[in-house]
Order: sequence, then C-alpha cells, then structure tokens
Amino acid sequence: MVESDPADAVDAAARAEVDADPRSMWDRMVAGELYHADDPEIAAAGLAARSACWKLGQTDPADVASYEEQLRDLLGSVGKDAVIWPGLRVDYGPNIHLGDRVFLNVDATILDVCPVHIGKDTRIGPAVQILTPLHPLTDHALRATGWEYGAPITIGENCWFGGNVTVCAGVTIGDNVVVGAGSVVTRDLPSGVLAMGTPARVVREL
Repeated sequence: MVESDPADAVDAAARAEVDADPRSMWDRMVAGELYHADDPEIAAAGLAARSACWKLGQTDPADVASYEEQLRDLLGSVGKDAVIWPGLRVDYGPNIHLGDRVFLNVDATILDVCPVHIGKDTRIGPAVQILTPLHPLTDHALRATGWEYGAPITIGENCWFGGNVTVCAGVTIGDNVVVGAGSVVTRDLPSGVLAMGTPARVVREL
C-alpha cells in the first residue's frame, strides 16, 4: 500500500481553509495571506501583465503619449510627471502606486503580490528590485504544494536608491532616505538616513 504524501494533507488542510473563506484568491493575495498563484484569476492577471510589459518594451519612448497611456493602464496609479524608463517588469501592476515625479531608471522590477507605494520625488536607480512575494520558510510541504503569500512595501518621499538595490517584502522606508548601490534592504529604515550593505544598515543620519 502506497502511503500518502504528507504534503497532500497540508495542501488539503490549506484548501479547506480557503474554501471556507468567501474572498477570492486575489483578495487573499493582496491582503498578504496564503494563496495559490495558479488560481485562474491570478494566472490570467500575471499573463496580462507580462504581455503588457512586453508591449511597453516594444514602444518607442519618444512616443510619449502611447508610452504613458500604457503605463497608466498597467499600474494602479501614476502621479503627475512620474518618469519610468524602459525595461519595467511587474507581477500584476494594479498594486503599484507611484507618487508625483517618481523616477524609475532602466530595468526596474516590481513584484506586486501585495501593494507597493513609492512616495513623490523618489528616484530609483537602474536594475532595482522591489519584491513583495514570500514563500513558506519552514513548512517545506506547504511551499512544495504551491502556496505563497506576501507583504507590502512602502517607500517614502524624496528617497534615492542607487543601482541594483533590492527591497524585500514587508519593508517600510521613511522619507529622505538614501540607499547605496547594491544594497539589500531587509528591514525598515527610518527617515533621513544613509543605509548601505547586505543587509542594509544605517551608516549615518542625513
């Protein structure tokens, strides 16, 4: 007799919990709770976002009207005079909110399983990654059966991130923060500091 995989029991328990919840997988995802990324609604939204990013990448940035229209269709909200250079990649798009005059340099990656808010006048260097998704850490069976979750990211006003900065899920960064190139931000940063390193640590006040 073949014994059942323990992961099946974990998955069944998680599924039972979800079945009792009237909310959609999308709503659970945005709320930072366990969800299945292969849910049809979520999968369709992800495919649409990848297609939109591909089309945006084929658009001449000199065609400002078309470029900006596509960005506003893709993202949750885009503030006045925000600038996004080519190479943007997102998970879904609607959970991303950019303030006035935000600047995203080339090849920005924003994985918006949960909401991402970037305050006005913040400048983001090239190849920066802003990552809200998480996977079960100690429950290997739960991870193996495709359950995921996330945590929101909030970045304040008038910040400056150097190239290749990574901001991890659940982080809140205050106003007027500078993050050195190549840093990995794993914890909250208060307003008015210079932080750098892996993990990023406050070097001094600004």
